[in-house]
Amino acid sequence: MTKHLPLPPVPNPSSLTTFVSSESDPVTTTCATTSQVIHNLQYQHLWTSLKVHHLNLSFPVSLISGIPPHRVYTHPDEQLYMVEHGLREEDVELDRMFVLPTVQGQSWSLEKMAGVFDALPSPGDEDAESEAQSADDAATDGTTADKAAKLAKYYEYRVKARQTGEWGCKRLLLAMIDKGMGGEGTVVYYVAQEGTVKPRQN
Repeated sequence: MTKHLPLPPVPNPSSLTTFVSSESDPVTTTCATTSQVIHNLQYQHLWTSLKVHHLNLSFPVSLISGIPPHRVYTHPDEQLYMVEHGLREEDVELDRMFVLPTVQGQSWSLEKMAGVFDALPSPGDEDAESEAQSADDAATDGTTADKAAKLAKYYEYRVKARQTGEWGCKRLLLAMIDKGMGGEGTVVYYVAQEGTVKPRQN
């Protein structure tokens, strides 16, 4: 007589599975990928103020925007300006960044990528009032008068530099998830920019 062993209990779903299932949108491949990247940004990389932006393009795509805990990228000319004026990256208010969720092996063309970049707000589109508010915040948060003056000058110059493209064009993070055979779901981030960036000078 064969003795049957009891079946092991079904494991509880992972926090990621629970997070994806709790989304109000119907679970599609695009939605699940976006939710997985949001979960990674929020719980692994500690981003805040995360939002999803559904783009009206000829193919299904969503962008995520949020505020990282530290600067992800600084244009070489902006970095030079900060060094020359005695400012450190932690002195400057963090920018909202855009993230494009993708899956390894997903088909992307230059036309599709150009469509995504066209949908992004242009550098310098942020309201000059928000730059002035950043300068005011620096003046009232215990920053020295000298540092507050440097920051006010920096924010004023940043508006112009971004409008003219001096400090770079549009950029985003390309989030790529390994979902292939044996893929464990790791998310890797790449900085993607519209156009080229001149090489750094030593």
